[in-house]
Amino acid sequence: MDVVADSEKIAIPTWPYAYGGPCGQGVLRASPEDFVVTEELGFVPSGAGEHVFVKLQKTSENTEYVARLLARFANVRQRDVSFAGLKDRHAVTTQWFSIWLPGKPMPDWSQLALANIQILDVLRHNKKLRRGVIAANHFKIVIRDWQGDFVHTEQQLQAIKQLGVPNYFGEQRFGNAGQNVTQALRLFAGAKVKREQRSMYLSAARAFLFNQLLSRRVAEATWNQALPGDVFILNGSHSFFKADAAQETMLDHRLATMDIHPSGMLHGVGQSVVSETVAEMEAMALASYPALAQGLLQEQLEQDRRPLRVAVPDLAWQRPAPNVLAIHFSLPVGSYATAVIREIIAGH
Repeated sequence: MDVVADSEKIAIPTWPYAYGGPCGQGVLRASPEDFVVTEELGFVPSGAGEHVFVKLQKTSENTEYVARLLARFANVRQRDVSFAGLKDRHAVTTQWFSIWLPGKPMPDWSQLALANIQILDVLRHNKKLRRGVIAANHFKIVIRDWQGDFVHTEQQLQAIKQLGVPNYFGEQRFGNAGQNVTQALRLFAGAKVKREQRSMYLSAARAFLFNQLLSRRVAEATWNQALPGDVFILNGSHSFFKADAAQETMLDHRLATMDIHPSGMLHGVGQSVVSETVAEMEAMALASYPALAQGLLQEQLEQDRRPLRVAVPDLAWQRPAPNVLAIHFSLPVGSYATAVIREIIAGH
């Protein structure tokens, strides 16, 4: 029996836009080659150790499938293959995997001959590849059959380059029609789920509550401004701080120069670090979805913070043809290309 009634299922809304909404439309991912993602690790493999790091390019394949393929090829358990982050399936993506091969010879990678997977580099390292150890993901995206107001779109792109975008979790985090959030409600109501699914559903629930908070601040145009009680995150870092009286005079300058960003809750157990106006806003977001908020506490997730804004300083664009728009940019780990695309393209 379904433990969550249809009336309790959560629909994913269209979150507010920072720059007035898209004034163009087009076709995204007309082919995998129109969506290219290149992963940049946050370190260089040492060249020695029990773990073999494999850099490969894959086309129209998801990350977990490739991990299973590598495990079979290297004759190891699936859990001995690691990767730093999931990548889009409908794309051409370059990323690293690590394979634990203690005391074992190097496989003959030339025998892994597949049309849609190419080995680019192989290095040894003394530690496994862990989730999130990515310096950046670099995107090259082509929108075909583009139509719209290019003058306005270019103004939006200039604003994004200068001011960044709201750091929304992407729609893929929530699953088709928000099913991952609904599954989180089922988990909280006592349904049994597999371990890997549990992690996905909990992440979706936290992401939904974060987006709810961020959407209010976008609607009120405070997603890139300091509010009373805010906690800030250093750009390119996970470190956060609460400004004291001596620092408050510099906040506007540091926000304007993208040195720091306001942060939002990743709900969980622990004492909240925000106060005043921001504490009230976060409490209201949680009160709107009590089953999600209480469920995350019940599952003992520790609270964390996430920047409300993501900087896109290397954003560039071209129109190689009147009906084609090509954009290039980089994002830190945890941020989504859809957060940029949604501001300029409708129905992506």
